[in-house]
Amino acid sequence: MELSYLIYKAILVASVLGVSLLVAMYSTYAERKVAAFLQDRIGPNRAGIFGILQPLADGIKMFMKEEIIPDVSNKVLFILGPSLAMITACMTSAVIPWATDIAVNGKNYALQVTDVNIGILYVFGVVSIGVYGVMIGGWASNNKYSLLGAIRASSQMISYEIAMGLAVISVVMMTGTLSLREIVTQQHGFHWNVFYQPLAFVVFIVCAFAECNRTPFDLPECETELVGGYHTEYSSMKLGFYLFAEYVNMFISSAIISSVFFGGYNFPYMHELNLSQNMLAAVGCLVFFAKISFFIFFFMWIRWTLPRFRYDQLMNLGWKILLPLALINIFITGIIMAINNNFAF
Repeated sequence: MELSYLIYKAILVASVLGVSLLVAMYSTYAERKVAAFLQDRIGPNRAGIFGILQPLADGIKMFMKEEIIPDVSNKVLFILGPSLAMITACMTSAVIPWATDIAVNGKNYALQVTDVNIGILYVFGVVSIGVYGVMIGGWASNNKYSLLGAIRASSQMISYEIAMGLAVISVVMMTGTLSLREIVTQQHGFHWNVFYQPLAFVVFIVCAFAECNRTPFDLPECETELVGGYHTEYSSMKLGFYLFAEYVNMFISSAIISSVFFGGYNFPYMHELNLSQNMLAAVGCLVFFAKISFFIFFFMWIRWTLPRFRYDQLMNLGWKILLPLALINIFITGIIMAINNNFAF
């Protein structure tokens, strides 16, 4: 393996990680500004112009606050919980194709950390590990509110991962691949999967809200019932990791939704513009981030619009509505594909 390729991959990994953290950091600022707009108030406006430095101030505050580890907690697992939540949140970005290939000194390099042929399975595998960070943190705190929040989080994520996986299966049936890069490539121009699989998209995005513990599915950390949920006993940067992991997950979820259903970096008439290879990659990357930004805003908009579900409503939606809808969608997709294949012959 060439040294230049290894250097490029190292730079790409550092860039993807840095962008993920930067987007997550300023998503906290955007969250407060969107909430302020929807509630007809100003929002953060003290730190920097229009409060633009507020995320830095919040980060410094998190680092400077006193770190408290309860005496009755399992100290090793207490530290492992937020670390695992943050690591798994960042790992999912490895298989996302951010743009078309770029040319450097006559060689093509992919703007994707790794193109594994089971990219979708990789995402679901890492996401399923992420629940252990919440479970471990809630259990290790030795606090009944934290434990209740951890139990809620695990049952919620398990329930909604099934419907989410089934929603993606219909897309996999249609595209014939598990590679995210291939799925994006097949949506060239305006052939986006959302037009062919609208029901799968609705099921997927609802499940994404539940997987990210976002309102109206924030039962694991609802303050009115569980004080703070699974991170009640956490302080300083350990609490920051849990809060930060939620925004990283929101960013990655928006990127996955954009890739699977909205063409990723593809946009209409992109090949008719006659742009150079690198310029096409740059424009495609900007388009991709515009789609991601829209879905991040959508996450925030829903949070400050809809009330929180009761827990029985949460379970009923997952098992009695989304799961049957996902199964019906797979059945319909199979019938349509069978009919099309018969006509093809």
